Amino acid sequence: MAFSGWKWLLLLGRQNTLAKVWRSRRGGPSLCWQRCCHWSSGKALAPEVRAFLEENTEVTNSGHLTPEIRLRLLTPRCRFWREKPDLWPYGDPFWAIYWPGGQALSRYILDNPCVVKGRSVLDLGSGCGATAIAAVMSGASQVLANDIDPIAGMAMILNCELNHLNPFPITIKNIINSEAGNWDLIVLGDMFYDEQLADGLHHWLQKCIRIHQTEVLIGDPGRHQFLSHSIHSQLHKVIEYSLPESTRQENYGLTSSIVWSYQPSDSLD
Repeated sequence: MAFSGWKWLLLLGRQNTLAKVWRSRRGGPSLCWQRCCHWSSGKALAPEVRAFLEENTEVTNSGHLTPEIRLRLLTPRCRFWREKPDLWPYGDPFWAIYWPGGQALSRYILDNPCVVKGRSVLDLGSGCGATAIAAVMSGASQVLANDIDPIAGMAMILNCELNHLNPFPITIKNIINSEAGNWDLIVLGDMFYDEQLADGLHHWLQKCIRIHQTEVLIGDPGRHQFLSHSIHSQLHKVIEYSLPESTRQENYGLTSSIVWSYQPSDSLD
């Protein structure tokens, strides 16, 4: 299909670029709820950005695992489904795809609200914000969404509005390799697409668990970079979901997505 050009760049070629950005934007001081640099419910979107996003995405709750959540995504009815990617005026719109790992995490949280109820949750690499939205819907006491793309942060605010939620705090700093934040739960989906980035995630998550006993849930459909990484030996399979047909078609044959619990050894590697 025409969008395969976009998908190919986002899945393969340009993810290398995104991985370099994650690696280069080193984390600064420890983040906390009161001091992180973020958008919140009081932050207004730039009118031109809001207008562009509303014009060039489609509101949908079909074709993915969480019909309870409405999202602004790139779909076949959107102009940029067929346009050349270089015509998109902002950074690559990874946030405009509802990736399989994020779908699995969101579905699991909605089905098991006790996982987040009354707890503080960090959604790392939040993208469209679906997993953070699922956490809010399921009763999390505090939610922080993190993505290094400021346009993703703006899209999350729009997606909160679609689901009649007050926007949660959103930080666009790279917090990987920063001091370990004191979260009850960290969730991350579809982040293991580059070996060096995966190594950084591995050690930072270990640190969060060792210092704060943070629980970590990872969503991934079984990409090679994830299955072949050493972190895989320290994961416990929680649940596996069959992906909807449209998600399968857009992800080149991936048929299911899994939620994993990260349970590393006591020592840091």
